[in-house]
Order: sequence, then C-alpha cells, then structure tokens
Amino acid sequence: MCDKSISGAETVADSSKKSSPHSAQLLDLVIANHILYDQGVLDAFGHVSVRHEQHPDRFLLARNMAPGLVGADDIVEFDLEGAPLNAAGRSVYLERFIHSEIYKARPDVMAVVHSHSPSVVPFSVVKTPLRAICHMAGFIGAGAPIFEIRDFAGDGSDLLITNNALGAGLAKTLADKSVILMRGHGSTAVADSLKKVVFRAVYTEVNAKTQSEASRLGEVTFLSEAEAATAVVSVEGQVARAWDFWKKTATATHKALSNEFDVFSK
Repeated sequence: MCDKSISGAETVADSSKKSSPHSAQLLDLVIANHILYDQGVLDAFGHVSVRHEQHPDRFLLARNMAPGLVGADDIVEFDLEGAPLNAAGRSVYLERFIHSEIYKARPDVMAVVHSHSPSVVPFSVVKTPLRAICHMAGFIGAGAPIFEIRDFAGDGSDLLITNNALGAGLAKTLADKSVILMRGHGSTAVADSLKKVVFRAVYTEVNAKTQSEASRLGEVTFLSEAEAATAVVSVEGQVARAWDFWKKTATATHKALSNEFDVFSK
C-alpha cells in the first residue's frame, strides 16, 4: 500500500503563493485518475502526476484519496523536494517522492504513474524480466529494471518510497527507461506527456498479462530492440485515440461512483 499521508502540522511547507495551472491541465489530470481506475491499473491506491505547465520545478498530484474519486479541487501543487505548496491542511500521499525525484532527475519526464497493477507485480519478484511482447508495449523494450529497496533502505523497510533518498534511488535505477518495477510493490511509468504515461501504464499491465499467458504455452518470441523502438514511434503517435475512448468510458464510471459515494456519505 502506498497512500500513507501527512497532515496538520506536517504540512508546514504549504505556501500562500498559489499559482494555478490552466484549467485544461487540471481537468486532464482528473481524467487520468479516472481512466487508470477504470482500466484496472489503479484501485483505491496508486497515483498519477503531471509536471506543472507554467513552472517546470513543480508538479501536480491529488491529495491522499482513491484515484477514482479525484476531482479538480483535490489537486495539490508540490515542489521538486516533494513539499506541498497549497495543501491547506489536506493529507498528501506519502510516496510523493516517487514523483518529485523522477522529475528532478529527468527533465524530459512530464508525467508519472505509480501503480500496483496485478499482472505486473509478479514480474517484480522473479528472475524473468518484463519485456515487450507486443507492439503496443514497445516502450518496455528489452526489459524493465527492478528497484530493490534493500539496496537503499536495508532489510525491514515497508517497501514504500517515503523520502527523498529512496526516491532518488528509484530515479537512478530507472535511468533513461520508461518503466521500472519495484520489488514486491508495484511499478512506475514515465512519459513526456500525461496522455502518453496513462497509455504506458495501461499497456504495461496488458503486456505483463500477455507475457504471463504466453509463457505458459511455450517459448516466447519477444520484440527485438529495433522492433520495440520502431513500434514506439508508430503506436505512441496515436495515444489520443486511446485517451478519447478511455475518457468516455471512465467518465460514465466516475459519475456512477460519485453518485453512490454521495448516497453513502449522507
């Protein structure tokens, strides 16, 4: 689980200087949360962020809550140390350092998704690497690296990225790759746009499930590095097609969830 939080006196880093991103960026981040829930990548846990369009040294991430229920008013602004700038006492994700340290280390990254999607987690604890098996997941390439938290926190940690040092270790292990697995925990995907990182998070789960099924049938022929690179250019030029479809289906799901949540909250 990755959604422990800080609140009250621990939000002293909150700033009175609030800079608002364009409403379209906020709306897209809300939609990204809903899509990732609707596609089974996130459940009550996990999170997605986007680099602030006006201030590249900041990023936007929801307050500590279930992604499927996120609204525009739930978005909080953070600096690259992971300090909330406008939380106003609201609890924030303990694992925000996944996002802050990747943004700090990778200027090319504009969006990050951390998830525990069920088909991916098994690949974090076995010697068999997660590799691109289909053209839709060419971004995985010849194998996703695995972050071993024992190398940075020793034995006995809770496997969560709870500070800058662990986040920096994760970012270092990720290096220039698009996806990293986190042993016994989950995975993190990055991209140069919010829509693309949602696409990658969804197809990381699809690829993991497909690879597991194919492995049961016999020896697997994976994409070569050249095929993977070519597929990325071809397929990821069409992420808007997936986003538009997923947005429509997720919007309906979110309305149903919100209505049910409102009824039981009264």
